[in-house]
Formats: sequence, structure tokens, C-alpha cells
Amino acid sequence: MLVLLVCLLLHNALLRTSTQPRSDPRKSHSGAVRHSHMRPLEEDDVIPVIINSSEERMGATMATINSIISNTDAKVFFYVVTLHDAVKLTRRYIEKTKLKHIQYKILEFNPMVLLRKVKPDSSRPELLHPLNFVRFYLPLLDISHKRVIYLDDDVIVQGDIKDLFNIQLKAGHAAAFATDCDLPSTHEMVRSIGMQTTYMGFLDYRKQQIKDLGINPSDCSFNPGVFVADISEWKEQKITKQLEKWMEENFRENIYSSAMAGGVATPPMLIVFHDKYTTLDPLWHVRHLGWSPDTHYPESFLKEAHLLHWNGPLKPWNYPAVHTDLWERWFIPDPNGKFSLRRPDDKFLPVGTSMNSDVFLKPSQVSLE
Repeated sequence: MLVLLVCLLLHNALLRTSTQPRSDPRKSHSGAVRHSHMRPLEEDDVIPVIINSSEERMGATMATINSIISNTDAKVFFYVVTLHDAVKLTRRYIEKTKLKHIQYKILEFNPMVLLRKVKPDSSRPELLHPLNFVRFYLPLLDISHKRVIYLDDDVIVQGDIKDLFNIQLKAGHAAAFATDCDLPSTHEMVRSIGMQTTYMGFLDYRKQQIKDLGINPSDCSFNPGVFVADISEWKEQKITKQLEKWMEENFRENIYSSAMAGGVATPPMLIVFHDKYTTLDPLWHVRHLGWSPDTHYPESFLKEAHLLHWNGPLKPWNYPAVHTDLWERWFIPDPNGKFSLRRPDDKFLPVGTSMNSDVFLKPSQVSLE
């Protein structure tokens, strides 16, 4: 009887254990982000793209996504990073438009990770938006890939995204960027708008902390709005910790500011990745389209470009701006009624208006499943 009683107790204990509710690993999140929606990844050959989706610029994000899927036959998975208040708007923008068949996950960024790392600056407040610093925290995002592409939301992809993804990173490099001195065709543009192309334009060389780095002020800078990252190497080199160190240093000593050429997100990247990055094909990052309303690239050159970047204050969904036709062809009207285009007559494009609808993909063409 004693043996029987012991067996009965053990059976009941095991039954209770097996019927306990199991925690859902998909609900776990780091201090930086959490996700609210996902479609499971089933293939290993997808191309992961990380892009931000702020409430005020959501239409830009969707135009970027549309341009990517329209120019590739590869399977692309989008990690769309946003803040809490914009999660529902982001999901609705995707699910109620031609993008509804893309594979994606919405990640919610926690701006508290920036506490005592970023201080207010009135010269270009948009550069202090929390989502500008998502690129610093790639390993803390809830992603399942060892290599990713990071894109700003003010870019349009005209080439096949898989060609960018397949770049060969050099040994020991955690990322690949396009250097600011790499493209002769842009030199005239850069000179005409006074855009900086060296470290002198981003760091305050009067500060001892900058002098101690030993970086030649005439070294070519790079733009971190487009890059390919090796997440394993990023973790190994503790890139995020290094970036945070320089953010905190600037918070205390003001060794750079948003008044300088690249705002507050570029200088830490320039410092940490100095002489430690692979160079992208310059046609994969044709930039400075957002710096001057009077300066234009030749149309033949823009046609060859694989990626266009309207970095600078003049965005293609606002007015004034240049080469807006190249951006508008990928624009998808906002079903939320919040994002509109501003044009010369200062009127806003009504929500639902079709722009070059013949270039939009049918759902069957967009599907990546």
C-alpha cells in the first residue's frame, strides 16, 4: 500500500507539471524593444531589413518598403521599429494597403534606454527623435538573423536589395558603410551645399577627448543611414556599449552636437567604426538629396543609382524638395489619414489619391509567402 501511495503521489506531481501553462518565448523582450506583431520566419534565405516607423513620417517608411519589394524577387523580412503610440497606426498602414502580404514584425523601441545619453538641442530637434538611435541597439532588438540591412526612412531603393545584402564583409568588420569621399559624381553637389565629408565636420577637435582619439580630421566620414551589419561581430566587439560610452561622454562634455553636420547619431558611429568598416558600392548610397532646393543630380546618374537618400532637412514628402518624382512613385496613401504630401501650392494630397498607381504592385506580386 505504501508503494502504491508513493506512485500515486508521483503521478499527480508529474501531471501538475505537464499541465502548467508554458511561457510564450515570443512575449519576452529586452530593455530596448518588444514586439507586438509578427509573422513567423520559415525560410533561412530571407533578407532582413530594419527600418523605423515614426508616427509623423510613417508614409516615408512605407514608400521605402514599397520600393524594396518592387525591385526584387528575393524574400524580404521587415523589422519595423516604432514607439508605443504608433504601433497600431503602423500595423494598419501595412494591413490596409498593398503591403499587406509582406513578412514583417513590429518592434516597440523603449526610449528610456537613452536616459542621460541624449540631451535637448534646438537646432534640428528631429535629429533627437528616439528612433534615430535604434541603429545603436541592433543586438538588443528581437531579431533572428545574424546579418541585417539597416535603412533610414528617407531612402528609396531602386536596385535589387539582395545585391546589397550579399556584400562580402571583411574579416573583423561588424558593418559596411558608404564613405563620403567615394563618388566623384557627387563631389560637385557636396561642394555646392557645403556638406562636410571629413571627420572635422562632425567632431569638435578643440576637445581633448577628440584629440586623444588620434583620428586625422581630414579622414573621410561616412553616412550611417544605410549599412549592412554582422550581428555576431557587433556583439563580439561590444559595439553598442562603445556607442553608449560616446553618447554619455557627449552628454557630459558636449564633444559634438546636432548643430554639426551629422547631428548626434552620426559622430558616435564615426568614432567607433573608424578604419573598421567595409566600403559599400557608392551607387548603393547616393545621398545629400535633402540638403538644397536648388541643387540637382543629373537624371542619367540618378537612374543608375541603386539607392537614393534624402538626408538633410528637405524631405521629398515636403516642400521644397528635389527629385520628388523619384520618391512619389513609391508613395502609398495613408489609410489612417495622418500622413499627407505637401506640395508647392501648400495643399495636401487627399488621402486615398492614387499617384502613378500603375507602378504599385498587385498583392500577388508583393506576396513573399
